[in-house]
Amino acid sequence: EADLGERLDDLDLRNDLDIPDVPPSSDSTPEIFKRVLSGLSARWKNWWIRGILTLAMISVFFLIIYMGSFMLMLLVLGIQVKCFHEIITIGYRVYHSYDLPWFRSLSWYFLLCVNYFFYGETVADYFGTFVQRREQLQFLIRYHRFISFALYLAGFCMFVLSLVKKHYRLQFYMFAWTHVTLLITVTQSHLVIQNLFEGMIWFLVPISSVICNDIAAYIFGFFFGRTPLIKLSPKKTWEGFIGGGISTVVFGFVFSYFLAQHQYFVCPVEYNSETNRFVTECEPSELFQMKKYSVPLLLQAVLGWETVNMYPFQMHSIALSTFASLIGPFGGFFASGFKRAFKIKDFADTIPGHGGIMDRFDCQYLMATFVHVYITSFIRGPNPSKVLKQLLVLQPEQQLNVYKTLKSHLVEKGILQPSLRG
Repeated sequence: EADLGERLDDLDLRNDLDIPDVPPSSDSTPEIFKRVLSGLSARWKNWWIRGILTLAMISVFFLIIYMGSFMLMLLVLGIQVKCFHEIITIGYRVYHSYDLPWFRSLSWYFLLCVNYFFYGETVADYFGTFVQRREQLQFLIRYHRFISFALYLAGFCMFVLSLVKKHYRLQFYMFAWTHVTLLITVTQSHLVIQNLFEGMIWFLVPISSVICNDIAAYIFGFFFGRTPLIKLSPKKTWEGFIGGGISTVVFGFVFSYFLAQHQYFVCPVEYNSETNRFVTECEPSELFQMKKYSVPLLLQAVLGWETVNMYPFQMHSIALSTFASLIGPFGGFFASGFKRAFKIKDFADTIPGHGGIMDRFDCQYLMATFVHVYITSFIRGPNPSKVLKQLLVLQPEQQLNVYKTLKSHLVEKGILQPSLRG
């Protein structure tokens, strides 16, 4: 029995009861709010705090949209880093009593490595012309994946060297914790930026739909909620889920109509190497050109219309809003289960009445993946500008071979005139 006990100690087998409790988050509510709302019940006090700060966050978000695509990218990066910090901090608080070496240092190192890889891929895809003009960047782009892999290997070796006897299993738990956190935060934020490059409307409609669903579900649940929806989130109700879903679909449809009228929102975001600025100027695609549609017979009697004019993108907005309403909340349920597992109310106390940044963006990451898959599956075709940028990176001999092959193909198709042969 003593030998068995020692073996169990060496394996560091621990159950949930051995996990230290995370210290509760402190109350970060500003003193002015506490004084003004002191006469209200806790329920209504939380309502007003959440409402005021929600309006403040939406106002700041609109200001950043006005400032342009580059500021939105910085916002996404900032949110990513903060979400990563909140999740890693939970792990550190839970396991800090074991004094594991290098846990936080390695976690942040892996964050830098993964961001270096993803943002390097973005630079290679969208800033090819800019890179071609600078020889020092050409080396970094040409060997980008090798450099990224070498950086990751360095972190991997440091982790192996940090392993401590009697804590092997625990350290591998934390290694997995870091990598799952990277998967949730960095990968998804990269997809958000990829969606943004397709046009700001692909960024704004999904994000706004999730925000609308969150607000509408909270309002409907607050005033009409009676029937519990899921045990992971006792405050979630069927009334809030259904009311929020209907409101989100209507909001997405109307919001898309207004955005589709402006080039600033519908044109792909491109980098102009001559002015060193992001530009959103183009001839809108068919998705953003008004068309006439026949109204289904069942709705004609109700609406009294036989046809309706709308943008094709509005049909896609219904799919996006439906996902935000039906599947998006499961990101929140997942986060609720995570917090219950570690006996915490919120990921952090960054935003009074809301919790941490991750508490507000737990559904956004799931939405970002869906939008990216949706675009690649149903929307995006071959991108001539992207192909051209890739051709410009080739050696002159390779470019000449491509030219000859393309010319021969066009002659065979009868697109080029016979006089152009030779």
